[in-house]
Amino acid sequence: MPKGVHVPKALTIAGSDSGAGAGIQADLKTFSALGVYGSTVITAITAQNTVGVTAVHEIPTEIIAAQLDAVMEDIGADAAKTGMLSSAAIIETVAAGVQRHRIERLVVDPVMVAKSGDRLLREDAVAALRQTLLPLAYIVTPNAPEAEVLSGRSVRSEAEMHEAARIIHAFGPRYVVLKGGHVDGDEVVDLLFDGRTFERFALPRVLTPHTHGTGCTFSAAIAAFLARGFDVATAVWEAKRYLHRALETAFAIGQGRSPVHHFHAWWSPVVQEQEVP
Repeated sequence: MPKGVHVPKALTIAGSDSGAGAGIQADLKTFSALGVYGSTVITAITAQNTVGVTAVHEIPTEIIAAQLDAVMEDIGADAAKTGMLSSAAIIETVAAGVQRHRIERLVVDPVMVAKSGDRLLREDAVAALRQTLLPLAYIVTPNAPEAEVLSGRSVRSEAEMHEAARIIHAFGPRYVVLKGGHVDGDEVVDLLFDGRTFERFALPRVLTPHTHGTGCTFSAAIAAFLARGFDVATAVWEAKRYLHRALETAFAIGQGRSPVHHFHAWWSPVVQEQEVP
C-alpha cells in the first residue's frame, strides 16, 4: 500500500448468523459496501436461517477478549459497533476491552430479539447493558421494543419515542438514535438525541417482508460513516438512506424473512426462468 494512504477501518463485536443476513456477516457486507475495511470479534455462533434460530453457542469470554486485543493491537479501528452480546459476562468483557483500547466511536446496537422472535439477550444481561456498556457508547441505536425494555416505558408513538430517548440518554451514551420502524405510520421516523435537542430523520416506509438484519445493517452503516469521518447527524442520515435502498431492493433467499440487499449499488438479483419439462 502506498505511504500516506489511510483506509477507514471498522470493527464489529457481534454474533455469527449462519444464514448471513444479520450479525457479523451483515456488518461485514455493510462495511465493504460503504468502502470500509471490517474486522470482527465473534461473541456467539448461531444456527440460524430466514425462518428462525435453532441453536446458540456463546464464545468463551477469554476468547472474546483475545480477539479484541488481537485486532486492536495490530489493525485498530476508526469506529466500532456491538451487536449480539447475550450475557452479562460477555457485556462486561466487551466493556473492559473497549476501555482497555480506548475505543471512542462505539455504536451499541442493543440486540435483544431476532426478527424470527427468538430471544438473543438474557434477562440478567439487560442491567449489565444499561450499567456497563451504555456509559461507554458514542451512539446507541435501539428500536422501539428495545427502547421499551431499556427505558421501562411504552414506545408506541413519536411523542413516546422522545421520552424514551431522554431516559436512555441518562444511562450515559453521548447520542441516542431511537428507530421508529416498529411505530405505526406511512413514514419511518428515527430520532437523534444528544441530550439537548432532537433531530428527526424520516423516509417512506418500505413494504417488504425481507427485513432480516435491518438493525445490524443500520448500526454497521453508522459505524462505517463514522469511520470515514462523517459527523454524527450525517452518518445517521446516510446510514438511513443506505438501509432504505437495501430494503427496496431486497429479495427472497429462503422461506422466511430474507435479508436486506447490502450490495444494491453493485449488483441486482438475476431472475432465471425455469425450463418447462
